[in-house]
Amino acid sequence: MKYFIIMALCVLCFLLPFFVGAYMIHVLTSIMIFLSLALSWDMMLRTGQLSFGIAGFFGLGAYASIIAVDDFSVDPLLSILVAAIFAALVALALGWIVLRLREIYFAITTLALSSVFMIFARNLSDLTGGSAGKVLYESIFKGDSIKIYWLVLSVALTVILVSELFQRTRIRFAINAIRDDEIAAKCSGVNIFKYLLFVFVLTSAIQGAVGALYAQQYAFVEPESTFSANFLLLPMSMALVGGIYSTLGPIIGAVVLGLASEYLKLVMPYGHLIIYGLILIVTIMFLPRGIYGTIANRIATRR
Repeated sequence: MKYFIIMALCVLCFLLPFFVGAYMIHVLTSIMIFLSLALSWDMMLRTGQLSFGIAGFFGLGAYASIIAVDDFSVDPLLSILVAAIFAALVALALGWIVLRLREIYFAITTLALSSVFMIFARNLSDLTGGSAGKVLYESIFKGDSIKIYWLVLSVALTVILVSELFQRTRIRFAINAIRDDEIAAKCSGVNIFKYLLFVFVLTSAIQGAVGALYAQQYAFVEPESTFSANFLLLPMSMALVGGIYSTLGPIIGAVVLGLASEYLKLVMPYGHLIIYGLILIVTIMFLPRGIYGTIANRIATRR
């Protein structure tokens, strides 16, 4: 029954574009993009490491995709894979350094990555277009919003699958042990650095691929907007509101906050971020486990 419901929901998601207008397709596409980012952030958080590098690798993927298409004549669809691989390679190189750090030092270092990448994007003007940005001349599916939605949805479903594999395979026990007590995990034979590096590279690849999708959707990148803090703060908020250390939590948070954000933009064009922030504060104060975590905890308690 459980798998039947999941399959039905997947089919419904794929059929939605035939029942909603262009604006709603755009909203759903954005929700799927942030859902993938929220899940990737949560997967890294499950290791006990608070990473603020989402916007940095997201931006790297966006630039890599457009440069691959414009300057190297790579197929737009293939450029998404190129972006994921490029982000993964950068994460692999940086991971040997930043993963030696812990807690606030790791968080601050990853936060600085976005600024460093932005500086490179501004100064490598021959390649990136500098502060003026770079236009994509051949976008994926020729800008067909429905096909782009299907592609973004497919990537989101893949990320959901990866997140579930994290919860159901042996890697779950390793990363949970690392999060709970690194010393005890090391004494138990867990290769801490290997697992941290694997998760860091994997989640960075996801963020790079999502950045490529975003760039293909809007056919333009520019340092300020592409490396914007929104691509850090919004996914984090969605995961926290929905419930961390789970797959369903970030999904619920992305849907709830994604729809709420669009509604608030319509009714409060200049003050919607204040309400958005209040929703996050109230959730943290009264639902510290998030929506999914609170519901799951109450069900478990009643049993």
